[in-house]
Amino acid sequence: MGLFGFGKKEKNSCCCACGCGGSAAPEQTEASILILGSGCQNCRTLEANTRAALERMGDTQSTIGHVTDFTQIAQYGIMTTPGLVVDGKVVSYGKVLKPEEIEALLKKMRG
Repeated sequence: MGLFGFGKKEKNSCCCACGCGGSAAPEQTEASILILGSGCQNCRTLEANTRAALERMGDTQSTIGHVTDFTQIAQYGIMTTPGLVVDGKVVSYGKVLKPEEIEALLKKMRG
Protein backbone atom coordinates (compact mmCIF):
# COMPACT_ATOMS: atom_id res chain seq x y z
CA MET A 1 0.00 0.00 0.00
CA GLY A 2 1.26 3.45 -0.85
CA LEU A 3 1.87 6.47 1.31
CA PHE A 4 -1.13 7.49 3.49
CA GLY A 5 -3.04 4.39 2.47
CA PHE A 6 -3.34 5.35 -1.20
CA GLY A 7 -2.19 3.07 -3.95
CA LYS A 8 -2.80 -0.58 -4.56
CA LYS A 9 -5.89 -1.66 -2.67
CA GLU A 10 -5.47 -4.74 -0.51
CA LYS A 11 -7.94 -7.58 -0.87
CA ASN A 12 -10.69 -7.38 1.73
CA SER A 13 -9.95 -9.87 4.48
CA CYS A 14 -13.24 -9.43 6.26
CA CYS A 15 -14.49 -12.62 7.90
CA CYS A 16 -18.18 -11.95 7.32
CA ALA A 17 -18.27 -10.12 3.97
CA CYS A 18 -19.61 -6.99 5.64
CA GLY A 19 -16.75 -4.93 4.22
CA CYS A 20 -15.24 -3.88 7.53
CA GLY A 21 -11.80 -5.19 6.60
CA GLY A 22 -11.46 -7.11 9.86
CA SER A 23 -9.81 -10.48 9.89
CA ALA A 24 -10.84 -11.89 13.25
CA ALA A 25 -13.64 -14.33 12.62
CA PRO A 26 -16.19 -14.78 15.38
CA GLU A 27 -15.68 -17.94 17.36
CA GLN A 28 -17.45 -20.78 15.61
CA THR A 29 -20.09 -22.73 17.45
CA GLU A 30 -22.02 -25.89 16.71
CA ALA A 31 -25.34 -24.03 16.82
CA SER A 32 -26.87 -23.15 13.47
CA ILE A 33 -28.79 -20.25 15.04
CA LEU A 34 -27.26 -17.84 17.52
CA ILE A 35 -28.80 -15.26 19.79
CA LEU A 36 -26.36 -12.42 20.45
CA GLY A 37 -26.84 -10.51 23.68
CA SER A 38 -26.24 -10.27 27.40
CA GLY A 39 -29.07 -12.57 28.39
CA CYS A 40 -31.53 -9.76 29.14
CA GLN A 41 -35.29 -10.12 28.77
CA ASN A 42 -35.17 -9.08 25.07
CA CYS A 43 -32.57 -11.77 24.36
CA ARG A 44 -34.61 -14.41 26.15
CA THR A 45 -37.74 -13.34 24.28
CA LEU A 46 -35.93 -13.50 20.92
CA GLU A 47 -34.71 -16.99 21.79
CA ALA A 48 -38.23 -18.10 22.79
CA ASN A 49 -39.64 -16.64 19.57
CA THR A 50 -36.95 -18.41 17.55
CA ARG A 51 -37.80 -21.72 19.22
CA ALA A 52 -41.48 -21.10 18.47
CA ALA A 53 -40.68 -20.38 14.80
CA LEU A 54 -38.65 -23.58 14.51
CA GLU A 55 -41.43 -25.56 16.14
CA ARG A 56 -44.02 -24.07 13.76
CA MET A 57 -41.81 -25.09 10.84
CA GLY A 58 -41.31 -28.60 12.20
CA ASP A 59 -37.54 -28.01 12.25
CA THR A 60 -35.94 -30.42 14.68
CA GLN A 61 -32.43 -30.20 13.18
CA SER A 62 -31.51 -26.59 13.95
CA THR A 63 -29.78 -25.83 17.22
CA ILE A 64 -29.84 -22.53 19.09
CA GLY A 65 -26.83 -21.10 20.89
CA HIS A 66 -26.36 -17.91 22.87
CA VAL A 67 -23.32 -15.61 22.66
CA THR A 68 -23.04 -13.29 25.67
CA ASP A 69 -19.42 -12.15 25.33
CA PHE A 70 -19.53 -8.63 23.93
CA THR A 71 -16.12 -9.04 22.28
CA GLN A 72 -17.51 -11.93 20.25
CA ILE A 73 -20.77 -10.08 19.59
CA ALA A 74 -18.84 -7.08 18.24
CA GLN A 75 -17.00 -9.40 15.85
CA TYR A 76 -20.32 -9.99 14.12
CA GLY A 77 -20.40 -6.28 13.35
CA ILE A 78 -23.36 -5.36 15.54
CA MET A 79 -23.44 -2.95 18.44
CA THR A 80 -27.13 -3.20 19.35
CA THR A 81 -28.55 -6.38 20.82
CA PRO A 82 -30.33 -8.68 20.66
CA GLY A 83 -28.94 -10.10 17.46
CA LEU A 84 -29.99 -13.12 15.45
CA VAL A 85 -27.46 -15.09 13.41
CA VAL A 86 -28.58 -17.87 11.08
CA ASP A 87 -25.98 -20.18 9.53
CA GLY A 88 -23.22 -17.65 10.26
CA LYS A 89 -25.04 -14.62 8.82
CA VAL A 90 -26.47 -11.77 10.89
CA VAL A 91 -30.13 -11.48 9.90
CA SER A 92 -31.40 -9.11 12.57
CA TYR A 93 -30.17 -6.92 15.40
CA GLY A 94 -31.53 -4.34 17.79
CA LYS A 95 -35.07 -5.69 17.90
CA VAL A 96 -37.09 -8.63 19.09
CA LEU A 97 -38.57 -10.39 16.08
CA LYS A 98 -41.93 -12.13 16.28
CA PRO A 99 -42.06 -15.88 15.54
CA GLU A 100 -43.74 -15.17 12.17
CA GLU A 101 -40.91 -12.81 11.17
CA ILE A 102 -38.26 -15.35 12.16
CA GLU A 103 -40.07 -18.09 10.26
CA ALA A 104 -40.17 -15.91 7.13
CA LEU A 105 -36.42 -15.17 7.44
CA LEU A 106 -35.58 -18.83 7.86
CA LYS A 107 -37.68 -19.87 4.88
CA LYS A 108 -36.10 -17.15 2.74
CA MET A 109 -32.55 -18.11 3.75
CA ARG A 110 -32.92 -21.86 3.63
CA GLY A 111 -35.32 -22.19 0.71
